[in-house]
Amino acid sequence: MEKPPASQRATAFTPRNKIGFFLGLALFFLLLPLDLDPTNPAIPRILAVAALMAAWWITEAIPIPVTSLLPLVLFPVLGIMDAKKVAPIYMNSNIFLFMGGFILALAIEKWGLHRRIALNVIRLLGVRPRRLVLGFMIATAFLSLWISNTATTMLMLPIALSVIRRMEKAMGGREESVFPVALMISIAYAASIGGTGTLIGTPPNISFTRILAISFPEAPEISFGVWFAMAFPLVIVFLGLSWMLLTTVLFPLGKENVEGAREVLLAERNELGRMSREERIVLVLFVLTALLWICRADIRFGGTVLAGWASRLGLEGVDDSTVAMFTAILLFLIPAKRAKGRLMDWETAVRLPWGILLLFGGGFALASGFKETGLTSWIGEKFLPLAGTSPKLLVLATSSLLTFLTEVTSNTATTEMILPLLASIAVSLHIHPLLLMIPATLSASCAFMLPVATPPNAIVFGSGRVPIQTMAKAGILMNILGIILIFLTLFTLGTFLFGITPDALPAWAH
Repeated sequence: MEKPPASQRATAFTPRNKIGFFLGLALFFLLLPLDLDPTNPAIPRILAVAALMAAWWITEAIPIPVTSLLPLVLFPVLGIMDAKKVAPIYMNSNIFLFMGGFILALAIEKWGLHRRIALNVIRLLGVRPRRLVLGFMIATAFLSLWISNTATTMLMLPIALSVIRRMEKAMGGREESVFPVALMISIAYAASIGGTGTLIGTPPNISFTRILAISFPEAPEISFGVWFAMAFPLVIVFLGLSWMLLTTVLFPLGKENVEGAREVLLAERNELGRMSREERIVLVLFVLTALLWICRADIRFGGTVLAGWASRLGLEGVDDSTVAMFTAILLFLIPAKRAKGRLMDWETAVRLPWGILLLFGGGFALASGFKETGLTSWIGEKFLPLAGTSPKLLVLATSSLLTFLTEVTSNTATTEMILPLLASIAVSLHIHPLLLMIPATLSASCAFMLPVATPPNAIVFGSGRVPIQTMAKAGILMNILGIILIFLTLFTLGTFLFGITPDALPAWAH
């Protein structure tokens, strides 16, 4: 009997899905009738919805984007928020920032610019084993600043495999060498590290900016430029130390050239041919967009203010999403010569990650529900016994929790569930909210141990070149390194750029 197309076949309902499905329903109906606060009957209702969504998100009982739609139904039915208030939460400027950035990324992929950038970076650093790994890591991390980690890893994987196969052929068969493992695992780790550097690099970063605005409407805007000024140095240091850890401690590499690597890279580059008109235009738009993002808002360095172009031109109403959509629209307007049509077409644009956009909306709706019902304040009060705990200890605990929790859960869903709670806990403990929210956001993208932790890990593991024991061994050291570096970044650049006084609550958080 002929099987139906994959798109029409039912997805297997695994034991994990079943457990999560019924656990979520059980928690929902157990929490719903509780009288947790006689003065506020809405608290058990929003708590029931949150428990249901958390169970279904973590276990993927139903598709994560579908779970994200629950507030649209349950909030109005349970009297948490009116439908007219809930629906607009699913479409805001942060969503359009991510959408515009992804359309630009799709244009870069469509015309092969990302491949050209990657190959040139790798060839520039040479073909000795350690340099070759560094070249792949730099190229991967750079692309991951702007393109999804998954797409970046999918691009780099076949190039790396070609180098490995050519090396093995030149050496007369598959050798017991650590180079293939080091190269493959370095790509996965570099993709995750690079994504933390920009607001569009990974979904948790976008979630953070919006949930901060929901939780604290008076809080200063976290612009693309300010985030980049803090996170990009972290990316550079993290990448350098990771390279040293991988190539000298975990997988010691020799100094001899990798056989066949130069020929593979040259052949890949020749296959691309000369840079086309379309690639040049997309490159110009890419650089222009990045500069407009970085330089839009004012950046404060202690008492010094570096004025952005928006304030200089009196365009205070412009934000990063304006820049993103400006570029996206231009891509649909500029004609392409290599193919009929424009630089971007709708057939390509529909590859947008609509599921992630719905996940954003669900998380933002949940955060709004927490604030609307007073759940965040109620939860924050339960943590009052921790008052007086060292802020540095709380930061380490937060980073550790998010790092290891997202080894087995969706980093975006977990971030959207936890960030509103961390905001309320910070207020109750009278410490700066960013002190907990920023490390939680960064740590959510720094899970390196398991194949299920991130798409880059899964893709590299699927190549069959990285044993799970090896990934776990390297990953736990990377996790610890990430926790330490995020801690140091927060208490140096973070406190400087965001004006954080650890043991003081800012005026906008009262």
